[in-house]
Amino acid sequence: MDASRILIIEDDLTLSAQVAELLQGKGFKTQQCQDGEQGLVAALQQNFDLILLGVLQPDMNGFSILEQLRKVKQTPVMMVTAQGAEQERIQGYSSGADDCLSKPFNFTELLVRIEALLRRSFGYSKPSVPGNSLKVDQIQLNRSTQQAEFAGTRLSFTPVQFKLLWVLLQNKQQVLSKPLLYQTVLGRPFSRCDRSLDMHMSRVRKKLEEAGMQPDRLVTVHGKGYCFA
Repeated sequence: MDASRILIIEDDLTLSAQVAELLQGKGFKTQQCQDGEQGLVAALQQNFDLILLGVLQPDMNGFSILEQLRKVKQTPVMMVTAQGAEQERIQGYSSGADDCLSKPFNFTELLVRIEALLRRSFGYSKPSVPGNSLKVDQIQLNRSTQQAEFAGTRLSFTPVQFKLLWVLLQNKQQVLSKPLLYQTVLGRPFSRCDRSLDMHMSRVRKKLEEAGMQPDRLVTVHGKGYCFA
């Protein structure tokens, strides 16, 4: 089936970009709007499968957007509310929201709730899960056994290092940002003070190069992230 289209209406640029990138990594198509009026126009003029709607917007709050939208369309809406803001959640449901999620939220929970909402609305089914084996050039990985080889040479990786290499190979030629890798590999939000991802990347690169991989295959794109070229 075609990838589900999700509209993100959120004035926090960093949060919006991170959520969009994470959702795209899971096979969804996303569009971002950073102000309420622009978001409402997009929601009315285009067809989306789900809308992630922040309550606070610079020109038009989320409740007003939802009320205007519900006069015309019944697109599933998940509202993103402030932490502990029970009244916002109550108002959201009263205004026609299908689900509400409080900041800060765990991405895994966000993804599960999006999938559940899409299932209820459209009979959505998850994109097919990649197989257990992955081969890119001379690198071969087996996810079920956690075994890795380069040109027939067995390599020893920790579970985190294996997952990091798997994600990079699965998205070869694409620059993956640190916030995305922190969420998908380490399962936590990105922090500029946390150097653990760099440490894992350094060890993965060293083991592959010792096995014969060219140094320019695992690339650090300064200010952006990492890429398997």
